[in-house]
Amino acid sequence: MATTATRPNPHPHILVFPYPAQGHMLALLNLTHQLALRGLTITILVTPKNLPFLSPLLSSHPPITPLVFPFPSHPLIPPGVEHVKDLGNSGNLPIMVALGKLHDPLVEWFDSHSEPPVAIVSDFFIGWTQCLATRLQIPRLTFYSSGAFVALKSLSEIEFGNLPGSPAFKQEHLPSLFKLYKPSDPDLEMIKDGHVANTKSWGCFINSFEDLEAEYVQWLKTHVGHNRVFSVGPLSLIGPDVSDRGNSGSVSEMNDQVLTWLDRCPDGSVVYVCFGSQKLLRKEQMEALANGLEKSATRFIWVVKSGTTQQQVEGFGVVPYGFEQRTAGQGLVLNHKAVGGFLSHCGWNSVLEGIVSGVMILAGPMEADQFLNARLLVDNIGVGVRECEGADSVPDSDELGRAIAEFMTEGGGMKAKAKDLKDKALAAVSHGESSMKDLDRFVEELGQLGG
Repeated sequence: MATTATRPNPHPHILVFPYPAQGHMLALLNLTHQLALRGLTITILVTPKNLPFLSPLLSSHPPITPLVFPFPSHPLIPPGVEHVKDLGNSGNLPIMVALGKLHDPLVEWFDSHSEPPVAIVSDFFIGWTQCLATRLQIPRLTFYSSGAFVALKSLSEIEFGNLPGSPAFKQEHLPSLFKLYKPSDPDLEMIKDGHVANTKSWGCFINSFEDLEAEYVQWLKTHVGHNRVFSVGPLSLIGPDVSDRGNSGSVSEMNDQVLTWLDRCPDGSVVYVCFGSQKLLRKEQMEALANGLEKSATRFIWVVKSGTTQQQVEGFGVVPYGFEQRTAGQGLVLNHKAVGGFLSHCGWNSVLEGIVSGVMILAGPMEADQFLNARLLVDNIGVGVRECEGADSVPDSDELGRAIAEFMTEGGGMKAKAKDLKDKALAAVSHGESSMKDLDRFVEELGQLGG
């Protein structure tokens, strides 16, 4: 299985292995689209219920081959669940562990294939694929759906004196898996080993761009000891169909009432409120946020993730009674994107969408990598302000209302930085610019591996 040939291979075959969470999977599929445009032969591994996510990609690139494996069982995953969106953030650990059971089926598939892949591209949540690649004697590339700032090197450090700016974080601000780690837990030990294995991969992709994280990308190259760190973002701009980016679907699918309302709003006057695809707010958090928005007297669009009836009984929130009537004309609670300001949990994909939209970000990090992302936006780049933080924090509605109002009337400094960063993000994915150059550089180096 070793790839010892030295002649260039114009169409190398790679296996792409996405992680089944929306922010991870969609970004990697956008990257896959770009790799297909550059002539690679591609097989994508998914489980049955995740196959529909491939539809736009397969429509654009019929030669791409899906490899569908049954989703492995796990005692903490209900039958029929194959995606993090159905479990929330707490579902990441069991899903990561369950996917590890695909190691042996993958070895059998490689051994039976007449022209097996010469490389593996897999999500950083699937670090065990590094051991698979080592066994198969082929290179593996880690895909970071996050930025370089989050690609930290250790599970124990809190002060990172060797990173640019020597950032320090509170224990509770580290990504969830850092805090959960216990050597006595075999599942957590497997996850830790996977994260360590990521640093040993042949190369890695970062969903970021040069002007956003240049010093951290350079640090990462120094840390891993090679130059095969490819900044290829923002990937949301270079997927199979980006014509409707920023509209949450095509115009024909959008609610006419929303469009009519937005058309009457002054430019940049609407704050978009969204806390990601995984996080449910508790009842008291929803009430505080609703009261804060009402008191801010600011136009807004609020994306609300609805919980089940049982989750509501358990204390997760819904929009308070009478809220929509009291704020009629001030805001609409609908699944839509807005421009101007962004009240965000600072998940990485939300961060990039905010940057691409050229909006200021009011940061409310809650868990995972969000505290690190907020630090990058607020302290390093200066395109946002920090409002509240913590998964269980309940903001004071009076203070939140004032903060939103002040944020949306902020002077030119932060707005100018946001606009400048947007221009740099759009430039990065233009022909011949930094992200496109890194994609071309990867394909060239992969072609030298032969086949």
